[in-house]
Amino acid sequence: MSQMGRKPVDVPEGVDVTIATGSIAVKGKLGELTQDYNSVINISQKDNILVVSRSSDEKEHRELHGLYRALIANMIQGVSEGYKKELQLVGVGYTADANKGSFLLLNLGFSHPIYFEKPEGIKFETPNTTTIIV
Repeated sequence: MSQMGRKPVDVPEGVDVTIATGSIAVKGKLGELTQDYNSVINISQKDNILVVSRSSDEKEHRELHGLYRALIANMIQGVSEGYKKELQLVGVGYTADANKGSFLLLNLGFSHPIYFEKPEGIKFETPNTTTIIV
């Protein structure tokens, strides 16, 4: 079995999972996501645990097994906690400031500051001048 595929996926409180033929929907406090999946993959739910299995041991089926398990785990994380990435600015004088309204102010060594407009639904935090949390 796939090492990733055989791991069960925990479903936290407040997340609803709906499994239909060829489709899975995950709904939580941060939104709703759906994913179509191949018919060789079987998804079953028991209490708050999702188990992904496959119908045969063919190479393509083994590949899909781990893929869909990882996609489902990422969907559950996305609707319950959201995604977060931390970026570090390295360089003399490089700074960032997210408190400029709908812009992220970046000083990256150019002769002028860079104003990056925040996309809708994306939040920026700058706990210090060289750290950006997206």
